[in-house]
Amino acid sequence: MIRHREPPPEHDLGLAYDLRTLSRRRALTLFAGVGLATLVGCAPDEDAPATGSTAAPSTPTGSATSANCEEIAEETTGPYPGDGSNGPNVLTESGIVRSDIRSSFGSSSGTADGVPLTVTLSLLDQANGCAALSGAAVYLWHCDREGRYSLYSDGVTDQNYLRGVQEADADGQVTFTTIFPACYSGRWPHIHFEVYPSLAEATSAGNVMATSQLALPEDVCDLVYATDGYEQSVENKARTSLDSDMVFSDGVDQQLADVNGDVDSGYTATVALAV
Repeated sequence: MIRHREPPPEHDLGLAYDLRTLSRRRALTLFAGVGLATLVGCAPDEDAPATGSTAAPSTPTGSATSANCEEIAEETTGPYPGDGSNGPNVLTESGIVRSDIRSSFGSSSGTADGVPLTVTLSLLDQANGCAALSGAAVYLWHCDREGRYSLYSDGVTDQNYLRGVQEADADGQVTFTTIFPACYSGRWPHIHFEVYPSLAEATSAGNVMATSQLALPEDVCDLVYATDGYEQSVENKARTSLDSDMVFSDGVDQQLADVNGDVDSGYTATVALAV
């Protein structure tokens, strides 16, 4: 479902902003109980006519199948989206459409250091029998190795690295080359993303289909954070957990990335998500 952007909220920072912009799923849980908060499954429309000889919709390759086609949880963008809803808008800048997001673009020239990470999202069209959602676009962003967000955090306000847009291919997939994000105080390690109906909508900061976050698995986080440059993440992660995280504490069934690899050659994170 496409939703129109709301007027920009008052500018705020950090955890306080996130607490005021909890997910729609969390609000439903609080006010209507677990039953109403249950996410809609992706079963075919019972009122649809029999297909006969019509071929079934294709699904993305890899882990994306109709078996796990459950609507992705709607979550807060957090205070550092860079999409124009809270300050800077990187989406309308030339150069934002890219796969490798490790370096800044345009007039900025910084590069984010860290353990390499390749993120592949497989988009499923829940309204169309969980077929591959080709032609949609994803805006993805996250913090750097030090826990800073480009455009917002002290020392990197003149940078726009670790932000990028990709258009989904025929299999509904988008892939980003990036680095493993830090664990900063108050949050479990995560990656933000927005799904747009088209590349044109994304690069004009138009209507958003879904906003959510990916959680990273603990065992991989521990290995990455034992490497140089992630020292603060070890201390921060020791003070939080998936069960206590303000976004993920109500479950990560559709948001926990499948991560493989090693710290030397880098990791790959994959997840299928329905919108």
